Amino acid sequence: MVANIPSFSQTLEQHGLVIKRKQTQILQINMGLLCNQACKHCHLTAGPDKKEIMDIKTVNHVLEFQKKGCFKVVDITGGAPEMNPNLVYLIENISNISESVMLRSNLSALFEFKDDRLINVLKRNHVTIVSSFPSLNSSQTDSQRGKGVFDKSIQALIMLNQHGFGQKGTGLVLNLVSNPSGAYLPSSQTATEKRYRKILYKKWGIVFNHAFSFANMPLGRFESWLQRSDNYTHYMVELHKHFNPCTLDNLMCRNLISVSWDGFLFDCDFNLAADIYKGNKKKHISQLASCSFENDKIALDNHCYACAAGSGFT
Repeated sequence: MVANIPSFSQTLEQHGLVIKRKQTQILQINMGLLCNQACKHCHLTAGPDKKEIMDIKTVNHVLEFQKKGCFKVVDITGGAPEMNPNLVYLIENISNISESVMLRSNLSALFEFKDDRLINVLKRNHVTIVSSFPSLNSSQTDSQRGKGVFDKSIQALIMLNQHGFGQKGTGLVLNLVSNPSGAYLPSSQTATEKRYRKILYKKWGIVFNHAFSFANMPLGRFESWLQRSDNYTHYMVELHKHFNPCTLDNLMCRNLISVSWDGFLFDCDFNLAADIYKGNKKKHISQLASCSFENDKIALDNHCYACAAGSGFT
């Protein structure tokens, strides 16, 4: 840990705070670490060479888990979940037992695969698309995500608009997510959304529902870059300096449960990256008789500062 700052748990104690679970409403499913990109800020170190993907047996365990828990929202992530051949099967089946389903996409995967079956399944089941779009600057985006990614992302957004996502009156939601490219905190979310809305529409006629800006997690490739560039201490100090107790009530780990590609439980996708199991105990979803986690303790580490800094990561 950085010598200049206390641990996250110590900071909570200093403020007389304890983080426990509320009613779990979101089931987050990590479809695997396989991805068409190898982003410099990726907390999971996902990439094209990864072999870890959710097989059909685990997908069926997830479906049974959702039936037991009846979580309101299903949040599908990766890697690039579009690269998992079981994604359509999961969406078609889990949409029938869920109020809402979200798919996190890096956009270029949607563009590269151009899977009409997937797009039609997303439309038919009114799946919310949450798209990574780090910057309006093409060189900045390509530097972070790979050559040509910006242009592919723009084409994917245009394609999604053509299918009705982000368009008024369709009920098809398209949200964008941006992350800083360096060792600093994100700009104002309100300002980011306003700027994205104006420029994307002016240059390409692209529309969307909401834009969110989040801090990068000091894990995986981003942590490695911070250390190589001698920015790790600076970044952690910044996160600690901007610790905001007001964010704690709405932290995702309080009402979300995360399932890894091989079916194990985590308090969040960031703890999955850090290999910290839910409550520091390794449990597989197939072994659970109950899906009630209310008042359970949450496994904490110092990367949690990134979720509680500034406006938070909810």
